[in-house]
Amino acid sequence: MYQNDIISAIATAPGEGGIGIVRISGAGCAELAEAMFRAASGRKLKDYRSHQAVYGRVLDENDKVIDEAICLIMRAPHSYTCEDVIELQCHGGAMALREVLRRSYQLGARPAEPGEFTKRAFLNGRLDLSQAQAVMDVIKARTRDSLRVAAGHLNGDFSNRIQDMRHIILGMIAHLEASIDFPEDDIEDVAIEGARLSIEKLMQKIDKLLSSADTGRILREGLKTAIIGRPNAGKSSIMNMLLKEQRAIVTDIPGTTRDSIEEYANIGGIPLVLTDTAGIRETEDTVEKIGVDRARKCLESAALILAVLDGSRELSEDDKEVLNLLKDRKVIVLINKNDIGTVLTAEGIADELSGLGIDINIRDIISISAETGDGLELLESSIRDIVFAGNVRADEEVFVSNEGQVRLLGQSLEYLGNAMKSIDAGMSEDFIVIDLRSAWEALGRITGETVEEDIIDRIFSEFCIGK
Repeated sequence: MYQNDIISAIATAPGEGGIGIVRISGAGCAELAEAMFRAASGRKLKDYRSHQAVYGRVLDENDKVIDEAICLIMRAPHSYTCEDVIELQCHGGAMALREVLRRSYQLGARPAEPGEFTKRAFLNGRLDLSQAQAVMDVIKARTRDSLRVAAGHLNGDFSNRIQDMRHIILGMIAHLEASIDFPEDDIEDVAIEGARLSIEKLMQKIDKLLSSADTGRILREGLKTAIIGRPNAGKSSIMNMLLKEQRAIVTDIPGTTRDSIEEYANIGGIPLVLTDTAGIRETEDTVEKIGVDRARKCLESAALILAVLDGSRELSEDDKEVLNLLKDRKVIVLINKNDIGTVLTAEGIADELSGLGIDINIRDIISISAETGDGLELLESSIRDIVFAGNVRADEEVFVSNEGQVRLLGQSLEYLGNAMKSIDAGMSEDFIVIDLRSAWEALGRITGETVEEDIIDRIFSEFCIGK
């Protein structure tokens, strides 16, 4: 019922800026804009061609100037929503934008719901569902790698792979149904054997996509990383080095960091959600004890651990307690302070960890200096190896990027597996076709071709208003 409404929203981020944009979409929005915008040329907006920028002023109900603006006219279907769209590019002050928006409401527009512009682009066929979801991934991208993957999804790289697989499944269904409808042509064996080969190849393709899921999620959301170690090992200095700013307080006094500090960092193209924790040790200080407890909780929830050791000193009991916490975790050990000389070696730490029953790749034990930055490139390389894990190439354009896609790919894989079991059991084509059609529908829900309306509403409700 709302699809034919004119919607309006501020499309730029909150805060002051040089430019702020009010976006209006829907049939009749050009006439609405005509009532609130006066071109400096004196001409009517209808006299301008599509995608032409027009300088003028936005007026209130009393014909008083609200703001100077550029009016950009985009006529259907050549717009973001495939509808008539007007964008008023105003000065980026909050009050000016609110007054322009208020005026559009007075003239008949209604407030756009979260993600409604992109939802209309999807419903009008400009984007499929995976492309629409990629819009927010592009906006939220924090590194070049995450932007590259999101832009690839928006461009349709992922959708094209899904569509190719659906096309292959549809071809199998057609051949199998033909063998059912025309048994006299004796094509049953050929159709079933062709289906077997196609299903095997499809399952391999889906397995490869699923193997990229962890990497895609990390590039989209960031790798939750905890920096742990005993007091004065240099954890806060390591965090400052990774952030390239003095974010955490650094002193020679043990126990300076008493709470967890969380920040985003771009490490070799990988977005990390970094948490600097309190030094782990036995303490009677009530506040420091709370910080140590929080450090242990951060350790439990982190996907990657950066364990920092003071390389200028022999391992202490506190160091050994830290190392003992690394069992069954993805970990990189940083032997810090190599600029002042170290007594710890990667081989020695590997032996120590082996004695605790912890197996670690020797290249994930890195000599580093938070003071000079020496070893940072090795750390970046190690993080990239852990994230990409050898399953996918770092320059791969297509990754599975959210849990919904993982679930639907898993379902399609299961249905294809069931179809293969039906073939192996010598069952009739009807049973094979049922599972193939289910796999085809599961893949269609990824692109939105077979998805339910309530799921569409839920997906777009997570978007920001104005997009």
